[in-house]
Amino acid sequence: MLSVIRVHLPSEIPIVGCELTPYVLVRRPDKSAATDDVPESAPLDGYFLRYRWYRVQSDKKVTICSVHPTQQATLQCVFCSKRKALVSKSYHCSPKCFVDAWQHHKTLHERAAAENGNEEDDQLVRFNSTGSGVLSGTLSGSMSNLNLASNGPTPFYPSSITQKNGGETLVEVGSCKTYTPTADDIGYVLKFECVVANAESKQVVGHPSTILTSRVIPAPSPSPRKLIPVNGADVMGHLDQDGRIQSAGSFTVLSYNILSDTSASSDLYSYCPPWALSWSYRRHNLLREIVGYRADVVCLQEVQSDHFHEIFAPELDKHGYQALYKRKTNEVLSGSTSAIDGCATFFRRDRFSHVKKYDVEFNKAAQSLTEAIIPPTQKRTALNRLVKDNIALIVVLEAKFGNQPVDSSGKRQLICVANTHVNVQQELKDVKLWQVHTLLKGLEKIAASADIPILVCGDFNTLPGSAPHTLLVMGKVDPLHPDLLVDPLGILRPQTKLTHQLPLVSAYSSFVRPGTGLGLEQHRRRMDLNTNEPLFTNCTRDFIGTHDYIFYTADTLMVESLLELLDEDGLRKDTALPSPEWSSNHIALLAEFRCMPRTRR
Repeated sequence: MLSVIRVHLPSEIPIVGCELTPYVLVRRPDKSAATDDVPESAPLDGYFLRYRWYRVQSDKKVTICSVHPTQQATLQCVFCSKRKALVSKSYHCSPKCFVDAWQHHKTLHERAAAENGNEEDDQLVRFNSTGSGVLSGTLSGSMSNLNLASNGPTPFYPSSITQKNGGETLVEVGSCKTYTPTADDIGYVLKFECVVANAESKQVVGHPSTILTSRVIPAPSPSPRKLIPVNGADVMGHLDQDGRIQSAGSFTVLSYNILSDTSASSDLYSYCPPWALSWSYRRHNLLREIVGYRADVVCLQEVQSDHFHEIFAPELDKHGYQALYKRKTNEVLSGSTSAIDGCATFFRRDRFSHVKKYDVEFNKAAQSLTEAIIPPTQKRTALNRLVKDNIALIVVLEAKFGNQPVDSSGKRQLICVANTHVNVQQELKDVKLWQVHTLLKGLEKIAASADIPILVCGDFNTLPGSAPHTLLVMGKVDPLHPDLLVDPLGILRPQTKLTHQLPLVSAYSSFVRPGTGLGLEQHRRRMDLNTNEPLFTNCTRDFIGTHDYIFYTADTLMVESLLELLDEDGLRKDTALPSPEWSSNHIALLAEFRCMPRTRR
């Protein structure tokens, strides 16, 4: 007879909006074990599995810490509690939690004060009834100005949150195997029940198998990042789902390494909370973030093949995007091909139409290179070093807009967008440089065939000032560059061949370029003035630095505005993510461009 062996959840912490799908192992009538569902519509030997989800309403409802969502909040920021948009970020589990989060938290105050006037509160933080005092201070910007004052306990919970005595009540909230927590579940424990039932009588057979989750937490949402004009305009635009400031004839490009599920393992990120690594949480957060930017062109890296086809392509299609994809080759990678990641490029159908797609497989280029210059006795060694499965996806798009009412030349406005993910192994400096040089040579051929602006986006896994970065922005590499010392195969010789003719410039260098817009001082502080690149685009416990870039041809495009960068002071040090609200160890980069009139080229 059918029986349940065991049930468990991939993550015990439920999050609003993120599906919960338990793992259910059953013993089939033939004594074999399986995880296949046995629904009422397809019973097995007259029996099926019945599921129930319950909300456990206990004697009190608790408030969750906005920084450590597995912890109960014990204090609240009064400034945030008085502003509806910030209430969810006002709760903290301890004074230390609030102090540690202050650098990031104070930016919420600064933005709210700027939008609503320079308001100040004498009392900044209040404790619950177990607190020993009031943490007070003003919006002077530094936690050193905050002091503990023994003014006695202050009520913590808003009037809508009450505490009662009494037992538990089970409220049925779902009857399917999968359940998606709602806002009504926040602060409550959920109970999952699975039991075998008779298909004819509908009666339960045996005892149910149950699981209790942790308390449901709200889905963290990042503070909105602003689109900052860099062309001399004084007005800043807000990026949100309600619209954004964008001048006619311009277009926006987003580049984002979303951290594939196979890469977000607890082994690699053991210091990161399991709930923040779970794909059920990250995919919802990623989609919300990507859609919220409303970019005209979206370049994503580390998109698993199954996730592209099952999630990103269909979901972004609902928002007006057409999708193109190139999976990494799998000569090195093993396992299911559906879990192999690649590069995905999306574009808004109302802004662009698809003209052509080029797939760049560096493995094929490696085969050709070894055939041409490597002696037969060294070919196996050379291929072992060069074949790394990395790829690039190049698309040519035709704009459905223009910055001139009539194009006097009568030519279509084409735009070429390259999306790549360069090899990650830091010791293979020669392979990184060779891959970048190979991509640039392919783009040169496209540029030679048409008068076309070019954008090169992606995760290059290389720091500013490295040989690949230097080649991209300078068009050549100094023969004395230290990276060139790593060339065991001789693939970089002669070094005079390491050139290209594309006038590429890093989009984010516009933050520090002379003559850019006023009021950019705070954004320049987030830039490395030696390399004119962001201080970081990638953050883990062991590394903070820049690996992601958007390059553009400066003779055909100009930068109008840039998505603001994050502040290093506000980073979480105990997580793989820039902050609990973000869903990747990379941050998104976004730039707004305008095509130059053809007469200026």
